[in-house]
Amino acid sequence: MFDFHHFLGPKFGKWKRNAITVAGGNGKGQELNQLSSPSGIFIDKNKKNFIADSFNHRIVEWKHNAEEGDIIAGGNGEGNRMDQLNRPTDVIVDQQNHLIIITDYGNRRVIQWLNQTQQILIHGIDCYGLAIDKHGFLYISDYMKNEVRRWKMGEYNNKGIVVAGGNGQGKKLNQLNEPHFIFVNEDQSVYVSDGNNNRVMKWRKNAKEGTVVAGGNGFGGNLNQLFYPEGVIVDDLGQIYVADCWNDRIMRWCEGKEGGEIVVGGNGKRNEPNQLSEPTDLSFDDEGNLYVADFKNNRIEKFELIL
Repeated sequence: MFDFHHFLGPKFGKWKRNAITVAGGNGKGQELNQLSSPSGIFIDKNKKNFIADSFNHRIVEWKHNAEEGDIIAGGNGEGNRMDQLNRPTDVIVDQQNHLIIITDYGNRRVIQWLNQTQQILIHGIDCYGLAIDKHGFLYISDYMKNEVRRWKMGEYNNKGIVVAGGNGQGKKLNQLNEPHFIFVNEDQSVYVSDGNNNRVMKWRKNAKEGTVVAGGNGFGGNLNQLFYPEGVIVDDLGQIYVADCWNDRIMRWCEGKEGGEIVVGGNGKRNEPNQLSEPTDLSFDDEGNLYVADFKNNRIEKFELIL
């Protein structure tokens, strides 16, 4: 089944300011050593990077220390055939069973690749982010309906259940405005990066509204603000890590605190090792190293944990 290695964040963990590029970084392009606007990433326990290589319309697997990646889904041009993708945004991989689930954003479908056999799980959904919990539920954010829905894995012939948002576009506590990436914790609380509201929301299981756990103070670059948040991960201590996309930084927030702290980036929008340019997603490996999809720099950056 899926690899749920939970990251126990060091309480005051710090990461090296300068990153190592572990995938891409060779300009924007479609060669195997290049990426084109990488969006969602998934790191497995062998430190393999699985990347939604969005504008190359493919999912690539980049082994630890590899010079180039392997195409494991798509890569047959932009299109809506079963063997094609159109701007995939997020990916989850179950390596044991050779199962890949993809939000195929441009085709408005969630698609599964199982041993190179494709199946559409959900049609006609403006999907962006996805998550799976340990109980076998699949969660998908719909950025047009401003909601997150949940399905029992394997049972997709229904509309799913709304678990966040679903009350129209807006900034009330029961609303979302362009939800993108999502994270689900052990007790099935759903964390949503609520892009246009410049905040991260937490919806407890069966809640009728969410709580603001990061941002929510308008857009800007102060420590109590976010500017179009994207990827979100919560560690076992409840610390919220968020890709603060348009501020070019990764933030850490503790629930209930007024502001967050900059973990990496925030040093301007260029491609130096200590810089990010519109980071979209983030992930941790088993050792607590931080990986960032550096969207505009067409690379995946690894920031090593300082022990």
